[in-house]
Amino acid sequence: MEPEWLDEREYAAWLRLIAVVELLPGVLDTQLRRDAGLSHFDYLVLAMLSEAPDRTLRMSALAGRTSSTLPRLSHVVGRLEGRGLVERRPALEDRRATYAVLTDEGWAKVVATAPGHLDAVRHHVIDALSGDQLDQLRDISEALLQRIDPEGERTANYRPS
Repeated sequence: MEPEWLDEREYAAWLRLIAVVELLPGVLDTQLRRDAGLSHFDYLVLAMLSEAPDRTLRMSALAGRTSSTLPRLSHVVGRLEGRGLVERRPALEDRRATYAVLTDEGWAKVVATAPGHLDAVRHHVIDALSGDQLDQLRDISEALLQRIDPEGERTANYRPS
């Protein structure tokens, strides 16, 4: 069976989406590494912990919020732990579970890093779009997420409640 090839309009949209998906993480990562000594994923881990009750999440929940595997997350948390930004604590109610806890140093790092990261997000994404385009981007992203993650298992924290 012959595939349904993309027409010129579809192909142009697809190529631009792929370019953004490929380039934006690197741009944000570069800013965070330069200004805070963190990768984009490091910052995401710290930010998710900063928004959690008591700045604490089970590692499995943190993996879900960061769309990460447990082995990758464990490696990153170990690195952040070595810097004094996060600590791991065993769960008292379940010996198999471990909690990641944002330390006071980690909180200070998030507070110090957030303004520069916000400036980069504004510069590269938000300020490049009109209000109508932002609404369209939100709607387009939601439509794509409905296809990619219909149950919201990996993207629940990216969707408004």
